[in-house]
Amino acid sequence: MIRCAVIDDEPFALDLIKDYVERTPFLSLCGAFSNPFKALEFLNTQQLDLIFLDINMPELSGIQLLASLVKQPLVVFTTAYPEFAAESYDYDAVDYLLKPIKYEKFLRSANKASMRINQPITDVRAPIASSSEGEKREGFVFVKSGNNMIKIRLDEILLVEAAGNYISFCTREKKIMALMSMKEVLELLPEEDFVRVHKSFIVAQQHIQSIGRHEIIAAGISIPIGITYREHFARVMQSKFGLI
Repeated sequence: MIRCAVIDDEPFALDLIKDYVERTPFLSLCGAFSNPFKALEFLNTQQLDLIFLDINMPELSGIQLLASLVKQPLVVFTTAYPEFAAESYDYDAVDYLLKPIKYEKFLRSANKASMRINQPITDVRAPIASSSEGEKREGFVFVKSGNNMIKIRLDEILLVEAAGNYISFCTREKKIMALMSMKEVLELLPEEDFVRVHKSFIVAQQHIQSIGRHEIIAAGISIPIGITYREHFARVMQSKFGLI
């Protein structure tokens, strides 16, 4: 569970994000504050993983609050003002949500935070070790399918296929349909493990079996390589596997 808090001086916005947190299976709400000073006092005494933080608050802004913390948790900024976005990058924000916030956007941000928390940090000074066949990434995402939140392990995803306004996450056992865009899927999945090869297809790199001029075979499925994605796909394969 990801321990989190919500901070927003607007009662309606505070209640909305609290409700979103409580609806999300892997989030645990530890506190909700409309007063930024009470929130600051709480954060300095608690060990949290993530905060959903409004920026434009009286007396103490969200940016000022975050800057005053000795130990900063991950942060998703929530605000009605897009002009604060550039400043938020200085704090390595997980995401920047503009009000009014829909649950689908909130869930995407929560998933991104989960990916950061659950992935080990790699020392950039160390050489990149070659992965063995038995190693598996410990990670997962939640997607909304109908009225349910479905947990999908990243290493079980073979490919993702767009079908109209829906996305199909394909595993060996089933397909999970979600109302999402391909852009949202790309932001959700780690780019080191997944690559887009066509306007309608994203594939898991570990499941690619063969590469042709116009198609690839992944998990026994023939998938076309789109003309506009061919150059990027070739760069990814060359960079990761040394393929030319």
